[in-house]
Amino acid sequence: MTEAAGGANPAGGSAGPPGIAEFDRSFLPTIEQGCREFRDGVCVVFRAETYTYGEVDELSARIARALAARGFGRGMKGAIYSLNSALAFIAALGLLRAGGTWIPVNPRNSARDNVEILTRFGCEALFFQEAFREPATEARKALGELRAAVSLGGASAAGVPSSAETLDDFIADVPPEAPKVEMKGSDILTIPMTGGTTGLPKGVMLSHRNMLAIEYAMRTRYADRRPVILCAAPMTHVGGRIALTSMTSGARFVILEKVDLQVILRTIEKERITSFFLPPTAIYSLLDQPNLDDFDLSSLESLSYGSAPMSLARLKQALRRFGPIMRGGFGQTECPMFIAGLPQEDHYEGRDPSSGKLAPDRILRSVGRSTVISEVAIMDDDGTILGPGERGEIVVKGPNVSEGYYGDPEETAKIRRNGWHLTGDIGVLDDDGYLTIVDRKKDMIITGGFNVYSTEVEQALLAMPGIALAAVIGVPSERWGEEVRAVVVPAAGAELSEAEVIAAVKERLGGVKAPKSVEFVDDLPRTAVGKIDKKRLREPHWAGRTRQV
Repeated sequence: MTEAAGGANPAGGSAGPPGIAEFDRSFLPTIEQGCREFRDGVCVVFRAETYTYGEVDELSARIARALAARGFGRGMKGAIYSLNSALAFIAALGLLRAGGTWIPVNPRNSARDNVEILTRFGCEALFFQEAFREPATEARKALGELRAAVSLGGASAAGVPSSAETLDDFIADVPPEAPKVEMKGSDILTIPMTGGTTGLPKGVMLSHRNMLAIEYAMRTRYADRRPVILCAAPMTHVGGRIALTSMTSGARFVILEKVDLQVILRTIEKERITSFFLPPTAIYSLLDQPNLDDFDLSSLESLSYGSAPMSLARLKQALRRFGPIMRGGFGQTECPMFIAGLPQEDHYEGRDPSSGKLAPDRILRSVGRSTVISEVAIMDDDGTILGPGERGEIVVKGPNVSEGYYGDPEETAKIRRNGWHLTGDIGVLDDDGYLTIVDRKKDMIITGGFNVYSTEVEQALLAMPGIALAAVIGVPSERWGEEVRAVVVPAAGAELSEAEVIAAVKERLGGVKAPKSVEFVDDLPRTAVGKIDKKRLREPHWAGRTRQV
């Protein structure tokens, strides 16, 4: 998933990021440092629940010790199957403090996909909200005997009491002292999922040293300020990484279960939020709220956007409405958050927000410049680094570049070349170091901030009776940035409707990956070597636009 960058080098580019060796140690002391330093300060707010850093320290330590007592330890996989919540975040901390590797489970995925993910990665501990008891039960059956299967409470979908162990029972009589676990910088801290060109999601190995590098960049961004961060976007994605790496800044995290724009506006005013992240689609909806002017948003210092390209017109509208708080950037699951950043001041002429004059469109269309932990370049197909103004693949070096794909050295090798990480996006750098993304090399669609690999959707379509051929492309969408469109060749004599096709994919893959539209054709265009020509399918939809994503 393409992510929001947290900040750019104030000087505009860098001589090079710190080396990976500078972060080659465990991330666990960083969590403990934040808990110790800000012990009496509020750490997490969720609904009527409030936890200080000291309380988060003790509860996560008890979870870690209870896990260790069950034989869960270094390198073992654990997952949280939940919407955003305080207990979900604290349980993830407990997994990490036990030496485990956190497998983020996106509850928006289909249950089938999530069960497959948990099974494939050998999950040995599972915490879940009651609303997801049914898929959690399926996963437990598939996994066999788990070291821990713990209910985080909440209402069940069927209203039936759970038979699983409760969190209170799990940590009963356990002292609030985390086990001492020796971890290395190269040990894997979390394995978030990204789409797979073969149709199966790939696990991206983010190590302790990766997270320490991101934590360093976050501290640089916040300086000596203690931010109040609204966590509304899914914490299985960017939001969780922001939270984990902001603890040493003493951040107060106000967690919302999901993106509800009216709740977001009320929460900003009530909690005096200073910083939060939303994908462009949610920002557009925020701007469209009819009662937007009824709320006091003066506490906001930073509204970060990313995960997908943002409409230039809408960005300008946000700058006019919210003032100099917009913060753009570029990252991806394989290299989170800090490939490039466009900080607040860069949105204004001369990097001076007090002028009130917006920066040129070429800068506003960009994703910014290299950050304090990244070096960015443009590479051609032969591996040659190109100069300013030349179009090629965006490549990056830095200590936040992941360790690769879990259990898949061949796929990892495909995204590495001459010491650079290959992003799969096509871009251009200008003379000032601003990076603009103009196309996508990977066969991937980013819709509403979520990655959808067309191959996965095509396989779901081809498994449907009555479909002979299918191609899936991304087409422009004012709401989603891109949306999924299926181009289908029906089998001889088959009668299919758009609604029928969409419903079948939605049932199999979930709503995010399901097409928003379906076109029925007699045949699909081919390249000279006989492959389906998706470029020709996409061209009519993107004609006249400055970028193709």
